[in-house]
Amino acid sequence: MRVTAVTVVTCLLFAQSCAAVTGKGGKPNVLFFVVDDLRPALGCYGYQNVVTPNIDQLAARGIKFNNAFVQQAVCGPSRTSFLTGRRPDTTHLYDFYSYWRTAAGNFTTLPQHFKESGYFTVSVGKVFHPGIASNFSDDAPYSWSVQAYHPPTQKYKRKKVCPGPDGQLHENVVCPVDVKSQPLGSLPDIQSADYAVQFLQNVSAHSQAANQTQPFFLAVGFHKPHIPFKYPKEFQDLYPLSTIHLAPDPTIPLALPTIAWDPFTDIREREDVQALNISFPYGPVPKQFQLMMRQGYYAATTYTDSQVGRVLAELDQQGLAANTVVVLVGDHGWSLGEHQEWAKYSNFEVATRVPLIVYIPGVTHQPSAADSIFTYIDVLELHKQKMLEDNSVNLPSGTGENATSEKNSCNIAGLSACYRQTLPDNGYETNALVELVDIFPTLAEIANLKVPSTCPMNSSKVELCTEGSSFVPVIMNITGDSPRTLASWKPAVFSQYPRPSVIPQMHSDLPPLKAIRYMGYSMRTQQYRYTEWVAFNAETFTPNFDSVAARELYLHDTDYLEDHNVAGKMEYNHLVEQLSQQLRKGWRNALPPV
Repeated sequence: MRVTAVTVVTCLLFAQSCAAVTGKGGKPNVLFFVVDDLRPALGCYGYQNVVTPNIDQLAARGIKFNNAFVQQAVCGPSRTSFLTGRRPDTTHLYDFYSYWRTAAGNFTTLPQHFKESGYFTVSVGKVFHPGIASNFSDDAPYSWSVQAYHPPTQKYKRKKVCPGPDGQLHENVVCPVDVKSQPLGSLPDIQSADYAVQFLQNVSAHSQAANQTQPFFLAVGFHKPHIPFKYPKEFQDLYPLSTIHLAPDPTIPLALPTIAWDPFTDIREREDVQALNISFPYGPVPKQFQLMMRQGYYAATTYTDSQVGRVLAELDQQGLAANTVVVLVGDHGWSLGEHQEWAKYSNFEVATRVPLIVYIPGVTHQPSAADSIFTYIDVLELHKQKMLEDNSVNLPSGTGENATSEKNSCNIAGLSACYRQTLPDNGYETNALVELVDIFPTLAEIANLKVPSTCPMNSSKVELCTEGSSFVPVIMNITGDSPRTLASWKPAVFSQYPRPSVIPQMHSDLPPLKAIRYMGYSMRTQQYRYTEWVAFNAETFTPNFDSVAARELYLHDTDYLEDHNVAGKMEYNHLVEQLSQQLRKGWRNALPPV
């Protein structure tokens, strides 16, 4: 890797911008939002039918990454990956059943790095995946300055708390509720937001009273829109079922390899889905229930947006927004009926692509002492006002799920065709390819901490290193006085997903390590998604690229929904050969110049 003159100048400019915000020798606070199962179904990503004004406001003050991808589309492996800055083949976590410090190496985590650099680190809600994957302790005592907070109501996640039309309580996927009637009279994400708000109030009060200057790293993990879609029922009123549409591609692609199929076994465990008697492994889900799940996902997303807004508004009210870097990211996407699938557990775009928004005071936004940076936008109150004004139950943001405007014409899927424009007008965006393993080195650089170097081939004995790249050059390229085309950046990003067999099984979605027989390695470039499903040795954690079970190739210029696998067509043989070589060279070959 070579150091270029442009890189040196960019770093100097970035350091000067941060110094102007934090003060001489100061360090910015970090507020890190992780949202479970959040695909880019947000207003700022072109989904005008989805009401997310608080996250949109964050995007208006920050930079929105249109092409951000996870390393594996399931909670535990993804979170372990981006919180250690290493990929699943290094953490050895493809399921939920091992702890990287004992299974792979004593790897330093993102919050641990900040803690060891003088930060007060706090975990609220779901940040690390709970259970074995974080040693039943959220990686204590390494990552956090105090015991991680988990909302008490989360213990009712798998309880029968969803009211049904029969007057009984059920364990359902679709679960709008009266919050006051719920156990403890609350919901997990409300309690997590409450805790985060109280923390910010205490930080501000303590800082003023005792001149406390220790910076904080506050990680807030929200559970929704993860199933069940359990949220205050008032949010459902924002999405009348008559305005909801099916996915644009709700059937199985003809050339889809069986090994790539996700049989969505997790939703099949819920009572409302069991009552539908859906055939295994393909379904389909009845159309009416498809609409109900899409409605539930959107309503749950807006509910989470409100909790994000509460925390951001408190950050601003306590005078901390001008000195706090804010990151919001989804841990992976979720299929809402695309390809006839309903979950994550795949290498498709809808599962691997996530929202990533970064706000850096003084860089992406110039704070003004006279103005608020983040104000809370209460969508429920706005909806009530709208109903009073015109006695209408239309969506606040438009006329239905396909609502468009001259400002941002967008297709129903909210994918590639929506990348080129954004809501609202201000804020930055980039189409550069980034990966969640890039977050660790990026935040370290933004905070003027030691930036981890690239990991060696065998990094099991190396505590601090990264398999990602700081995307500070991308940020500065966009936010600088003269935005320009970045001379060199990643040409590709990489994801993977395991399978126990070529034919879908009951545990195909989340096979335990010992059952893994194949690994799907997927590479996304600006034009293509190319995937090879190869034999995998679960004892040595190694693929065998000489044994290919299936290939997938999607041409994003004409097939951004990934409906037409052309890997088997003769006219694409040469392209397949080229992409196969690029895939097998791996992420190291795609690193940008340092």
